[in-house]
Amino acid sequence: MDTLHSMRVFVRVIDTGSFTAAAQALDLSTAQVSRLVSELEQQLEARLLHRTTRRLALTEVGEHYLQRCREILDQVDEAAAQARGAHLKPSGRLRVHCMIGLGLQHLTPLIARFHERYPEVVVDLTLSQRDPDLIEDGYDVVIAFARELPDSQMVAQLLGPMYSVVCAAPDYLRQFGVPQTPADLQQHRYLRLVDLLYPDSWLVSDEHGDYDALPQECFQVNIAESLIRVAQAGMGFCLLPSFVAAPPLRDGSLLRVLPEYRLRERNIYAVYPSRRFLDAKIKSWVDFLKAELPPLFTEDERATEDARHWADAKALLRIKQR
Repeated sequence: MDTLHSMRVFVRVIDTGSFTAAAQALDLSTAQVSRLVSELEQQLEARLLHRTTRRLALTEVGEHYLQRCREILDQVDEAAAQARGAHLKPSGRLRVHCMIGLGLQHLTPLIARFHERYPEVVVDLTLSQRDPDLIEDGYDVVIAFARELPDSQMVAQLLGPMYSVVCAAPDYLRQFGVPQTPADLQQHRYLRLVDLLYPDSWLVSDEHGDYDALPQECFQVNIAESLIRVAQAGMGFCLLPSFVAAPPLRDGSLLRVLPEYRLRERNIYAVYPSRRFLDAKIKSWVDFLKAELPPLFTEDERATEDARHWADAKALLRIKQR
């Protein structure tokens, strides 16, 4: 028995004054209307109506129940209207998860611009170095890093590529030299970024294929921004995601080593549960990221590929000799 439907029928019977009029208004038969009201009374174990051949009259219980039915049905209709409108106007709380590096470098600065455009959306951003469960953890959108599309049960919109590059401070390279091959890195001090997304390996790719060039570490930390500070102090070389490496490469506090190599290449996706009845706040956020992030990723790539930001052994040697 559909209790809400029976409640609606009961209210319509009272409003129209008869089973027949209610049946016509609801596109039901008079017998169906009568049966639904009777089943409602049986479920409640209470008489709601006095029935005569001439008129209907509410019992005392029926009067109280009618009032509560109207309140409940109004709330249900209001909730349904809000839900139907959710795909039309961005509003409400938007729960987003992102890895710390990308979140600090690009996502956080964009949120103010997003809020200006959609002031009724409250962005609840979580930054952490873990791979969350979209459904179990209750997120609306997860910014995911993957070689291929994530779980096909979810919707994944491509935002752009990312990769990692080898970097070191100019002072470190002047003192210890510039590695010319991945194998040379094993003679240097390695500052490790602990990242659950990647195994402890340096799978290097070039025209000859893939091979592992895992160096010996002397320091590790789980936040890329902390790793940058240690690298800038000249403690060793490090492997940084392209979007994290771009600022220190631009300002010259770090230089890229082995510029012909890219490691840990991944795609960045905005992942959300379903396209069906997509909430407007989710759609507006994903569309916003698809428009705003690619140009930022392009600028990051320019910084990592710009020869001015590479370690030049001869230039560093000349500086050292001065």
